[in-house]
Amino acid sequence: MDWTTRMNLALDYIEANLEGEIDFKQAAKMAFCSQSNFSNMFLIAAGIPISEYIRRRRLSLAALELQNGEAKIIDIALKYGYSSPTAFNRAFQNQHKVPPQYARSRKVPLITYPRISLQINLKGDTEMKVRIERKPAFTTAGIKKAFRNDSTENLIPEFWTKENLDKIKALSNSEPREFFGLCADFDGAHEFDYYIAVATTAAVSGLETYEVPAATWAILEKDGDLMELAGRFWKEWLPSSGYRRADENIPDVEVYPEFGLLKPDYEYELWFPVVKL
Repeated sequence: MDWTTRMNLALDYIEANLEGEIDFKQAAKMAFCSQSNFSNMFLIAAGIPISEYIRRRRLSLAALELQNGEAKIIDIALKYGYSSPTAFNRAFQNQHKVPPQYARSRKVPLITYPRISLQINLKGDTEMKVRIERKPAFTTAGIKKAFRNDSTENLIPEFWTKENLDKIKALSNSEPREFFGLCADFDGAHEFDYYIAVATTAAVSGLETYEVPAATWAILEKDGDLMELAGRFWKEWLPSSGYRRADENIPDVEVYPEFGLLKPDYEYELWFPVVKL
């Protein structure tokens, strides 16, 4: 069963439960991945968070029932997960630009979103430099900050300041050859911790320690924009590779040689933990 088939089975489950409670662990299980990986893969493939997709679909179905049925507005609101008329009215106006009462009485055109069916266009005309490598566990020390992966802005580059890098260098006992950016501790939704760190053999006072477990990694060498390359990993390489992303207790890793940091054309590698299907 390929990646798109598994993801679409999970979407079938979500679609069948739009009128009730959606168990995201069950959806992730149907996609053969963890809850956080399912959330991340959907966001990258569809371009919107899974929570936003569900909200749009529920309000689309609610609009159809509103204009083509006789159910009370409060009953429609409760059916699609809104505990109060005020919350439903606010969400309805945000999507459809008119209040529910107006939509029912005037039969105005409303904004609806169809069910997504994920189809991955696997391109073979653009190369990707990828190697599979098993690495032992290692310890890092650095500083961390919480981010969200459903934000409209990528705020992580602003975290890579000279001041933060100097702090890590000053508190470490050796001159690092590489810096690591660790995307770790996903909460099952959209929040995660991001570490700027260096490898270490012992805890360093003043820095956060993170243990990266032994794993098999798909390692992507620099190829243009980092975020675009990460997207190509999820949308192009992973679906056709015979691998899946490993469990969420292993971080995604960015690796930067010290000499190239903060330069416009910096060097990097992306490490994604993988296991064979």
